[in-house]
Amino acid sequence: MDRIKAMNAFVRAVDLGSLSAAARELHTTQPTISKLVAALEHSVGVRLLERASTRVAATDEGLRFLDSARRLLEDYHEAVGELTQRTREPRGLVRISAPVALGELRLNRLMLQAMARHPQLQVTLMLDDRFIDPVQERIDLALRIGGALPPDRVALPLAVWPRWLVASPDYLKSRGKPRTPQELTRHDYLRYASPEDTVALDGPDGAVRIELAARYRVNSAVAMLEAVQAGAGVALQPSWMVRHLLDAGTLVRVLPRWSGPAQKAHLIHAPRSRQPMRVQAIQDLLLAAAPSW
Repeated sequence: MDRIKAMNAFVRAVDLGSLSAAARELHTTQPTISKLVAALEHSVGVRLLERASTRVAATDEGLRFLDSARRLLEDYHEAVGELTQRTREPRGLVRISAPVALGELRLNRLMLQAMARHPQLQVTLMLDDRFIDPVQERIDLALRIGGALPPDRVALPLAVWPRWLVASPDYLKSRGKPRTPQELTRHDYLRYASPEDTVALDGPDGAVRIELAARYRVNSAVAMLEAVQAGAGVALQPSWMVRHLLDAGTLVRVLPRWSGPAQKAHLIHAPRSRQPMRVQAIQDLLLAAAPSW
């Protein structure tokens, strides 16, 4: 039995939900796929698939075996690819998960640059503010900001981004610049949609906490940035979101000697001895670019 071929048949049958669909994708016949999976089941000593007339699904043992089979197949294809100079260029699909705003404002352009640099690379960028488990949802790299880190996954420190108070030039021209954190109470403060009214700042006089009632709250980071740019008020924003706008003069930093709690970002992936070349290329690019955002 060709174990690699058998594991590939099993993985694709689970992913596609049928033996015939796996056969079509792998350019073979349904009986061939069925024999490969049956031989694999005999080899490992357990039933991996529940078979119905038109559909198949992994058994409990099959689900436990599935992730290991995927990693073995990736390692095999990567090792074969590295045997020749022709295939040393990163190639294949990389699946990435990231928060919506970070993906739209930063990662989207970076991924386009990565594909221009590596023509054989494919990227699927999935933007979602909930935590994505890279193992359960078949993600190569999950970018996470804040929150508890999963103990059974690899978490690489990616960046620490300070948060700054910012406003538009027009807003500050009409309302004036606050000179102390306490003067923020006389300004329109914008915040994310939560019942919290306290703002924590750290500056030359130490840490302070100020009660700032918000006139406008929104649960979208992109919408918040648009509101600040439109002159709706002052907001506390992470550096990766506003640095380029501050450099261009579109926004102005308010109380520049004071900062809010920093954002800590990590890259999370499944435990493995080494990353495939395609994933390593994206990982290296993110680790190099993100700290300066």
